[in-house]
Amino acid sequence: MKYLFVVNHYVPFPQSEYGGLWVVRAESKEECFDLITAHMEDYPEFHGRLRENIDSASKYALVEVDNNPSVVLESFLT
Repeated sequence: MKYLFVVNHYVPFPQSEYGGLWVVRAESKEECFDLITAHMEDYPEFHGRLRENIDSASKYALVEVDNNPSVVLESFLT
């Protein structure tokens, strides 16, 4: 089963100035973490509170019509 995670995760300047919102389709919190950190691989110092933010993220069960891959669907960084 896959879930839609909506993660509020602050990413400092130069990638972002104020914060960020990540929308991720993943099977678990660990996979969600791996997908987001892969997107931020050039900035490992910004992974700090990511696990906490994933724990407190909104999580919605998805009905799978097709076997869609796990992926970062959207990232909005201000």
